[in-house]
Amino acid sequence: VQLQASGGGLVQPGGSLRLSCAVWGNIFSSPSSMGWYRRAPGKQRELVAIATRDGTLKYTDSVKGRFTVSRDNAKNTAFLQMDRLRPEDTAVYFCNAVVRGVPQWGRGTLVTVSS
Repeated sequence: VQLQASGGGLVQPGGSLRLSCAVWGNIFSSPSSMGWYRRAPGKQRELVAIATRDGTLKYTDSVKGRFTVSRDNAKNTAFLQMDRLRPEDTAVYFCNAVVRGVPQWGRGTLVTVSS
């Protein structure tokens, strides 16, 4: 199982970015959950947003109303639309998918919010 993430980069405060994550391999069924975690400089990794297979969405409080997580179950792909970005959103973002009960991780992608 492999996770291929794309997106990220440098954006000014108030700007937007979109992350995507595709799951590849012998997964047999759509991951039970897909989403993103992040690790900011000097901080522990934290959950950002996840979307379960049945449509449940979960966000950390600091991104509610600004970030939107979605997924395409047919393509085993998840998306994170990040709007009204803030400097404190700067972090390495990691795609996560739970496949047959096992968490799988993609390579981190750096998001930098700075003027």
